[in-house]
Amino acid sequence: MVNSSLMAISVPSVQEVSDPVVGAARYDAVPPLMDSLLHDVRNPLNALAIHLEVLSEKLKGESGQVPATQEKNLKAMREQIARVDGLLKLFSDFIVFRGAGPSGDAPLSDATGKALDVLGHESRRRRLQVQRDIEPDVQAHMEDTTELGFFLVQVLMRAFHRAESGSTVVVSVRAEGPNAVLEVADGSSAPERASDTVAALTLRAAQLGIEFFVEAGTCRLVFPRG
Repeated sequence: MVNSSLMAISVPSVQEVSDPVVGAARYDAVPPLMDSLLHDVRNPLNALAIHLEVLSEKLKGESGQVPATQEKNLKAMREQIARVDGLLKLFSDFIVFRGAGPSGDAPLSDATGKALDVLGHESRRRRLQVQRDIEPDVQAHMEDTTELGFFLVQVLMRAFHRAESGSTVVVSVRAEGPNAVLEVADGSSAPERASDTVAALTLRAAQLGIEFFVEAGTCRLVFPRG
């Protein structure tokens, strides 16, 4: 006779077992791919910047000044080159984990703003309004300062995926006594759809001595202040 208690055991499917393995393998390829992207895109960007300055000198002619209408175009091109270069660096900083980093103070206010810039397309694609309530110059003390990007990206992506199209996600950074607080509210009362993300955040926060709270549409991280 089969023990009835054994009937309740759920045997994971091949997909349930393999998905995390496949996901880990995909992520393992990200750092070298990002390094290649930085190298292979920055080289032509640098070449474009050099040719742009050569063109600028040629346009000056005998007057020694670039005509105003053309200077406007050159300025716009310089700004776009700088924008692409800056975005590449931001993506690398926030996405690629390169091993344990130093302890110290991390610029929570500044990093939150940059993370929102990195994920700007995602919020716009989902037709979300993002309300920034970020106190300037709030520093968070961390045992591994390189992990701030991980926390920011995971918390923001969770909120963006939960929030309904057309709604507002409120991102707050503030100092509270000896603590630096990051709070993201997505306004949704839907059941949790990112349990793996919450589990990963809970684990890493515990490892680094960071307080992590999540309740429905609100996610909060409490760091010691730098």
